[in-house]
Amino acid sequence: MNDLFNPHLDIFEENDTNSSGGERHYLGCVQVRIPQELFLALGLISLVENILVILAIIKNRNLHSPMYYFICCLAVSDTLVSVSNVVETIFMLLHDHGLLDLHPGMLRHLDNVIDVMICSSVVSSLSFLCTIAADRYITIFYALRYHSIMTTQRAVTIIAVVWLASITASILFIVYHTDNAVIVCLVTFFFITLIFNAVLYLHMFLLAHIHSRRIMAFNKSRRQTTSMKGAITLTILLGVFILCWGPFFLHLILILTCPTSTVCNCFFRNFNLFLILIICNSLIDPLIYAYRSQELRKTLRELVLCSWYFGV
Repeated sequence: MNDLFNPHLDIFEENDTNSSGGERHYLGCVQVRIPQELFLALGLISLVENILVILAIIKNRNLHSPMYYFICCLAVSDTLVSVSNVVETIFMLLHDHGLLDLHPGMLRHLDNVIDVMICSSVVSSLSFLCTIAADRYITIFYALRYHSIMTTQRAVTIIAVVWLASITASILFIVYHTDNAVIVCLVTFFFITLIFNAVLYLHMFLLAHIHSRRIMAFNKSRRQTTSMKGAITLTILLGVFILCWGPFFLHLILILTCPTSTVCNCFFRNFNLFLILIICNSLIDPLIYAYRSQELRKTLRELVLCSWYFGV
């Protein structure tokens, strides 16, 4: 990932560190050093969390609905980030300790695979956040027609299309990684999805109060409350995504606008810090799912206690 999105860093040079403190560069930049062990620890925790979420949704039939299918896909996207981080960090640790001698060609293939996984993750995550926003919008404003609009077959089709598009786009990004058009496409897609989600959420929250009053008059407030709870959950997910991925996309914008600037170069040198934030997003998302969904929280508790194995 360093080679594609941060040409100023080398994959095995800038990560070679055993301290998390700040180091002042000769240009006056403060560079935050991130120990590889922290990357590995966060990656493993995130990997376990997201696998548990995926298993919980598969196990519990009460969670077999379009929204949870999309949430499961978000967990898969986060899993891709975790796996790529764990694999890359293990290879770097083995290389740094002299336990593994990587051929330049093998290193290039490894870097390409990791880049594809990361690109697939960011494109699919943004796509599924938009999909979930649209799903909640339909639930709130077309409640009586929801099950005819968002059928399981349509949800599966949407999931297949999103993954196919994400993987295809990622491969194209890697093939043409030397062209700035790749970064332009990623940044443009990021802002398009943000605007799409903002418009939908603004409409939902502005009109939800009016709808809730009307529905309460007919004693049907429970469905509206459930729908709004789902919308709030996805608002939290979107907010966390922006906070964690925002510095990374700012990094991409600066590559386009001021690649040779001294100030921008200082920002580039903290690329590993942005990677940590991305991993934190994958780690935080499962906690949000569990906190906002009692049914999912219950199933996760059962999985952690190994009761699933006894029930099979």
